[in-house]
Amino acid sequence: MVYKQTAISGVYILEPKVFCDDRGYFYEVWKEHDFNDNIGRVNFIQDNESKSKYGVLRGLHYQKGDCSQAKLVRVLKGTVLDVAVDLRKDSPTFGQHVMVELSDENKRQFFIPRGFAHGFLVMSPEAVFTYKVDNVYAPQAEACIRFDDPDLNIQWPLPANDIITSEKDLKGLSFAEAEKF
Repeated sequence: MVYKQTAISGVYILEPKVFCDDRGYFYEVWKEHDFNDNIGRVNFIQDNESKSKYGVLRGLHYQKGDCSQAKLVRVLKGTVLDVAVDLRKDSPTFGQHVMVELSDENKRQFFIPRGFAHGFLVMSPEAVFTYKVDNVYAPQAEACIRFDDPDLNIQWPLPANDIITSEKDLKGLSFAEAEKF
């Protein structure tokens, strides 16, 4: 596995070594020892999976306070554009974001530490998205920032009227209103 630090400290793109032959392929998805050596110890406690159709945007989600979650995300089927937004007030990259394409073809993973909002946009007919988290979901700590917040200026490649999102996500806060870490 190759661990690539992004422009935002603590956020990594993981690129596996994939072994292919005429039967198919094999690769190690996650190895605790290597992960700890390259990123640091994260105690993942739960795996989640979602399936979405083209144009679905989920996010920008995060959990506040002690309920915050680190995530290791990847795509089992399809293609998504995945985004992490730095909500750490003391960070030199506060308010900035990283966007990465994740797909079943490139087999990349994206590590997002605690202190970030997270979202993704489906760019294929459908996508199966999976992620490890280091903390359980806590509805009382759930928060959302609107995907189209002008202060964040995320350049989603689809027009806003082509994006499908939930009512809850449409009611997300502006970046200015959102609770920061």
